[in-house]
Amino acid sequence: MSTTPVDPTMWTSLLHAGLVGSFLRLPHVPADSDALKSHGAKAAIYGLPWDATNISRTGANYGPRAIREVSAQFLTYNATLDFDLLDLKPVDTGDCDVVLANAVETFARAQSDIGAILDAGALPVTFGGDHSITIPAVRAVRDRIADPGLVLIDMHLDTAPDVGGEELNHCCPVVRAVDAGFDPKKIALVGISGWMNPRTELAYCREHGITVIWLEEIWARGTRWAADKAREVAGAGDGIYLSFDVDSLDAAHALGTCCPSPGGLTSREAIELVRGVSQDGLIGVDVVETAPSLEAGASSPTALIAGRVALEAMAFHAGARLPDVVTAGAGREA
Repeated sequence: MSTTPVDPTMWTSLLHAGLVGSFLRLPHVPADSDALKSHGAKAAIYGLPWDATNISRTGANYGPRAIREVSAQFLTYNATLDFDLLDLKPVDTGDCDVVLANAVETFARAQSDIGAILDAGALPVTFGGDHSITIPAVRAVRDRIADPGLVLIDMHLDTAPDVGGEELNHCCPVVRAVDAGFDPKKIALVGISGWMNPRTELAYCREHGITVIWLEEIWARGTRWAADKAREVAGAGDGIYLSFDVDSLDAAHALGTCCPSPGGLTSREAIELVRGVSQDGLIGVDVVETAPSLEAGASSPTALIAGRVALEAMAFHAGARLPDVVTAGAGREA
C-alpha cells in the first residue's frame, strides 16, 4: 500500500460517485460485515457506477445516483402487499470506490464489498452500472455458496466469451459466472430477443445447457410460466442470484439505457417476473444499465422502473405475497 500523503484536493474517482442521498432515505452503513451485523441489516444497497466496457451508448455510470434520487417518490410500505421493507432493516452502503479505467481493480474492490454484505447475512442489492458489474457480484457469491443458480432478465444472452479480447465486458457476465463455478444447467436467461444476439452467444448456451426463455415464449405462455420455469432451473441448487437489465423492457418504458429494446417486456411483465423469481428468496440481486442521461426530462422513467424492480425483489425475497383477493381468479399473467 502506498504511503504517499493523500492530497484531499486531488481527483481519486468519479465526480458523480458517492452517497449524496441514500436509497429510500435509508441509513448509511459502510460495506463492512461487522457494521452491517451490528445494524441487523438483512438487505444492503450497493452502487457500482461503472460503464467503461460498454459497446454502445454510455451513461450507465450515472445509474446508482439516478435510482437513489427517484427513490424519494416511493415509500418503504406497499399497501397492496401490506408489507414494509423496513422489516428487513435495509441500509445503503454507498458506492464502490471506482478505479478509473481499471476494471480489474474496480471489480476486486466491488467483490470485496459485496462479499462483506454477504458475510453479514444481508441481501446485496447492487445498482449498476453496465452489465459487467454482475461479474464481481457473482464471484463474491460463488466464493461463499457452493452451488448457486442464476436468473438473468435481459434482451441479450450476455454469453460472449470476450469482446475484442476483453473478458470483463458487459456482454460477458454469464460466461464469467460459469468461469467462477456457476453450473450452467442452473442458469436461466429470460426475455431474450432474437435481433441482438450473435451466433457465438447462442452456441455457448446450447453447448453448456443454459436455459433460454425467449421473449416470444413469454408472449405465448405468460409471465407466471416464465418465472416458474426460471425458478425451477436456477433454484435447483443453493439459491438464486437475480440480475435484471432494464434493456429487457420495451424502449417505450425504458429509453434511458445503452441498448433500448423495441418490443421488449412491459413494466408490468417485468414486475411479475421479478416477483415470481424472487418469491422463494434470493442470494443477491442487481439492476443494471440504467442510463438517465440518455432520456429527456427532469425525471428518469427508466430509473423509476429500476427502483421499482429493486423494491419488488427485496419484498418478495422477504416473503411478501399478493393477498388472496387479488390472486383469486387470476389468469396466466398473474
